[in-house]
Amino acid sequence: MDIPAKLSQYKNHFVIPILVVCLILAFFSFLAPQFITILSYFWPLFLSTTVFLVAMMIFGQISSHPAEPYGDKAGEGLMDYVSARPEDY
Repeated sequence: MDIPAKLSQYKNHFVIPILVVCLILAFFSFLAPQFITILSYFWPLFLSTTVFLVAMMIFGQISSHPAEPYGDKAGEGLMDYVSARPEDY
């Protein structure tokens, strides 16, 4: 028996769940609030998030970067202190 014949044998097993899912989605889209209603409720959150992200981008651009990158020396001072060699300090 080839594949199309087997699929046509189980046609109802595919069609009925697809129809049920479509009906459920149509029902929920009918009951769901309009997009403008959601936007009017959450506009302070959207606005504050936008302001925060813009401020972070601006501060990231104007902040001073170190003259030399840390590279391998990032935790060297802490490691010296932990390994009980504080004579360098």
